[in-house]
Amino acid sequence: MPRPRKWRRVAFEPVSTYFKPAGIPLRQLEEVVLTMEEVEALRLKEVEGVEPEECAQAMCISRPTFHRVLSSARRKVAEAIVLSKALHIAGGDFLPAVQPFHCLHDGHRWDVPFQQMAATRDLVCPACRSAEVEPVPPFGPAAMGRWRHSGRHGRRQHTPTSRDPNHAI
Repeated sequence: MPRPRKWRRVAFEPVSTYFKPAGIPLRQLEEVVLTMEEVEALRLKEVEGVEPEECAQAMCISRPTFHRVLSSARRKVAEAIVLSKALHIAGGDFLPAVQPFHCLHDGHRWDVPFQQMAATRDLVCPACRSAEVEPVPPFGPAAMGRWRHSGRHGRRQHTPTSRDPNHAI
């Protein structure tokens, strides 16, 4: 049995989640899915110009894992450009740098840093100590329809769903 995937820290929310060749309707194109952690790797290395070791630290993963994520992202972007495919940014094994939570008992909202989310299984409301807490859905359109909660701690699992961002999981 393989070990569970390590959660990757993502500190960027893309504004656009689809890119496609001009003049071709989206329904006629094949789609390449770029995960949120792949976008973060591209952003850190190619846009910000950060060294690979620092990129890996920023995403809370090992350097070899960062290299695999970056290589996968580059391959997918190249495939979309060369073969005229649509590029869809969605899903992945990530947690935001800071995740907002709210208490179902008293409605209190607070932010939980990535390191705390990755290290603990049981979060409680800091105001009333209730264990009935839920994460506020992260990262708007890029994550919609591609993640779901697994338990109270708000970890997401990669799940294929329809393209409709209002699709209930």
